[in-house]
Amino acid sequence: MNCQSLIACKTTDSLKRYYELNDKKVILSTGTDEHGLKIQQAAAKVNQSPQEFCDNVSERFRELFDMANISYTTFIRTTEQKHKDAVKFFWEQLVNNGYIYKGVHEGWYSISDEAFYNASQVQISNSDEKIASVLESGQLVEWTEEENYKFRLSKCKDELLRWLDENPDVITPSNRFNEVKAFIKSDLVDISVSRPQSRLYWGIPVPKDSNQTIYVWLDALINYLTVTGYPWQTQENSVNKHSMSGWPVDVHIVGKDIIRFHAVYWPAFLMAANLPLPKKILAHSHWMMNKLKMSKSRGNVVDPFTVMKEYGVDTIRYYLMRDGGISDDGAYDPTILQTRYRKDLAGQLGNLVSRSTSLALNPSSTVPFSSSFIENVNDKDITLIKMLQQLPDLVNNHYKNIEFGKGLELIFETIAEA
Repeated sequence: MNCQSLIACKTTDSLKRYYELNDKKVILSTGTDEHGLKIQQAAAKVNQSPQEFCDNVSERFRELFDMANISYTTFIRTTEQKHKDAVKFFWEQLVNNGYIYKGVHEGWYSISDEAFYNASQVQISNSDEKIASVLESGQLVEWTEEENYKFRLSKCKDELLRWLDENPDVITPSNRFNEVKAFIKSDLVDISVSRPQSRLYWGIPVPKDSNQTIYVWLDALINYLTVTGYPWQTQENSVNKHSMSGWPVDVHIVGKDIIRFHAVYWPAFLMAANLPLPKKILAHSHWMMNKLKMSKSRGNVVDPFTVMKEYGVDTIRYYLMRDGGISDDGAYDPTILQTRYRKDLAGQLGNLVSRSTSLALNPSSTVPFSSSFIENVNDKDITLIKMLQQLPDLVNNHYKNIEFGKGLELIFETIAEA
């Protein structure tokens, strides 16, 4: 377990709290994607059934999010029956609309990424043509030849480009928007959306064909619909009718390394099923350590349980939001974390609270309203008063644009002035 999942949840949770401060009702969904060959193999290595393995891992993530005070409204597991039902219904819509067909696929497959890659995306070993790795991530891939079901992604190319042209702010930051548009403009080929059951049994069977298992990414992405009560048209009671108001989602928050699945494949799946598309997709950058993305396999990870116990939940939240990157990767640095804790939170915010509430300065322990002192402000306090007056709108604009670091910087500049 590493900090990448926690960063997405902290960002999402901060955004949820911002909307709630503005009197919005918010659905915040998180959870665990539990199907796929990677899970199937990992369970076998520890002599557990896939379900037992998933139960243990999912509970660990739930413990992490609860400890981190993530105010999720839904914790979804893709092994839940309601999700399986949603996936099967969605699959049938794709079939009925003519987007699914049976074909033969051959290419490079990464078990770690649960993704197929074409020849231009991999580097083949000089010594053995059967060994290759993904150029971007370095993950090993294996050559795969199989019969499976395919999705007509090529059919969605023009509609995807029109969607981007009509919604230039739909993918944030702009460099990710450009990346997605370039990918779609390239040779957008049909993709496999199932694996033979003989190779992958840990997943949701294809309806009417138990010899095939639904591709893990199609399965996983549909969880966003599951948490809103999908399929809505089959629901009768008022609770599920109300749940439909949660779609289309206002914002998906995902890591930049999975932008292709969320900003190309997912919108295409939704178009094919005649469903509304997300209003915004935010692709956050990574936390790096030793100039590499944190990865359990590399060993360059930070135990989130340990650091939250040492510094406190709110300190870690502040550090992640203040120094974490959206456009650019952040470098995890324990020295900077200590500085944020001791200088910013204790030395500035804590010290200011202590002085402002001390009986020597405020014997009546009351907080005056601004109207009671703003007309007779001391000349020495004019700068502070102006900063306080401007602060709400400035911070609001930054938070609205998901620029938490810039908003926090302004707040602490005002604290320093005070």
